[in-house]
Amino acid sequence: MGLSPEERRKIYEEEKARIEAEPQQEMAEGDLTTGLKPNVAGLLCYLGTWITGIIFLIIEHKSRFVRYHAIQSIIVFGILTIASALIGWIPFIGIFFRAVIGIFAFILWVVLMVKAYQGELYKVPVAGDIAEGVLPAADKVAGKPAGAGEERAAAPERPPETPRAEGQPERVKRRMEDYFSDSRSTRIAASVWAVIWSIILLVFFSFYHQYIAYYHPVTSGDVTTWTKIPLLTSGYFGWLPILMTTLILSVIGYVFLIIYDRYILRQSVLVLLNLFGVATVLTLLSIFPFDFSAIPNASVANVLPPLVTIVLIIIAIGLVIGILVMLIKLIVNVINLGRQSAV
Repeated sequence: MGLSPEERRKIYEEEKARIEAEPQQEMAEGDLTTGLKPNVAGLLCYLGTWITGIIFLIIEHKSRFVRYHAIQSIIVFGILTIASALIGWIPFIGIFFRAVIGIFAFILWVVLMVKAYQGELYKVPVAGDIAEGVLPAADKVAGKPAGAGEERAAAPERPPETPRAEGQPERVKRRMEDYFSDSRSTRIAASVWAVIWSIILLVFFSFYHQYIAYYHPVTSGDVTTWTKIPLLTSGYFGWLPILMTTLILSVIGYVFLIIYDRYILRQSVLVLLNLFGVATVLTLLSIFPFDFSAIPNASVANVLPPLVTIVLIIIAIGLVIGILVMLIKLIVNVINLGRQSAV
């Protein structure tokens, strides 16, 4: 018999209260792998920004409080560090926005250290959600009673309607070896589409790049013809081999994932392909083989270079964020698999 809305709400509130009380429980117990007090370890997760975040994520096995702050530190300051470096490529205004990011990062750094030292599970928008999404997988083999961490972490977003299976150590290994098996067809479809799209881009940029041009109408009597003025400079051919390498590797990588679909392999391949994507975009930014002077509208011709630069930077930041998220999940799951094998 299903639970009534009132019963579900009551369960939700109880689980939420337990989550909020958890940091204080850990403060009282103080049972950490590192031997530090939880609030001190939480502060240290932010002290060295994403570097100490990675360190504590690896060495701390017991405290969800510390591991949450470690993951959030990696996400927040990793993204800010990369964003600051990439925004420096923007002409003129890049220095200003880099200074703004620096000030914002400093304020956030101080706030997060204070909140962690006070024993709060302070949540930075988006980054905190990602950290919460990654953390439950780490709790399954973190040395706590079965289900103690995972269920409490999941309760605020999804109140439990049916009990979860507990005490099943094979779940971690099964997830690593054949994760989300019911969505394999979806992953295969995505890989097939990625292969097709990579081939389309490969053909276009190899043989039809001349169509990246400004088309100017010329009227003679009753006849209108279009004059094509290329927007790419000779620098394009210096960037083309890098692009071709990335696209060919994408085709090979996704074909391989269609044949052999395993969690660690897939995540590793995706991280590698995204790294090549970042290198390709950054090289394009460095070479910038675009010449918009052929456009007769001077205002448009002047606006396009910084606009294209900003778009490329946004693409690079998006790829880097994706790499960072995949790496965090991969590190957590690999560590869990190692612990599970040792049990």
